[in-house]
Amino acid sequence: MTEQKTDFGAARTLMVDRQIRPNDIVEPHLIAAFRAIPREQFLPAALASRAYIDADIPLPDGRALLAPLTIGRLLRACAPQPGLGVLVIGAGTGYTAALLARCGCRVTALESNPDLHAIAATALAQHAPAVRLLAGDLPAGDPAGAPYDRIIIEGQVATLPDALAAQLSPTGRLIAILRLRDLGRVVIAEAVAGGGFAHRAIADCAAPFLPGFTPKAEFVF
Repeated sequence: MTEQKTDFGAARTLMVDRQIRPNDIVEPHLIAAFRAIPREQFLPAALASRAYIDADIPLPDGRALLAPLTIGRLLRACAPQPGLGVLVIGAGTGYTAALLARCGCRVTALESNPDLHAIAATALAQHAPAVRLLAGDLPAGDPAGAPYDRIIIEGQVATLPDALAAQLSPTGRLIAILRLRDLGRVVIAEAVAGGGFAHRAIADCAAPFLPGFTPKAEFVF
């Protein structure tokens, strides 16, 4: 029996035309980025054939390459433009960071898992070499590289860490999938005087919790 090879170019076109554009993500620079960046090369080889499914793709350590539409919603909330300084927290294998770089952003990608970091290093070197890839604790962010115009947390969080507010520029925004009343919502947050964030939810969205951002355990008596 002959092994059937995946036509990744055709799959990428279908992803854009059936998952991204019908959900009101139509900005030309975002569409161009999704068409240009080969999602399959940001996955372990054994998972490449699943790159363009309309679902999260499980990765080691309870992580995932988020579904294309989820990433699209995060990017739309980010409103990337050339020259914008963006920190991606929980960058995983680097796909979202590569999309942002394709939009002209100055991107720093922070990842804590060494296996995912290794995949990101290889893929970004080929498709987005200008991305600055860091290894470190996710909730800590990157204070040394601050301030950032945008911070994207690439996964679900129980709360928005106050420490990240100090890493935004005065007009900066944080974009995350925040757990609200047992439902994940994409939120756009801005730092407020005295610390912390004010946020507004813009879309329902599901994603795995990132390490360090999970809900605190509750004691039951």
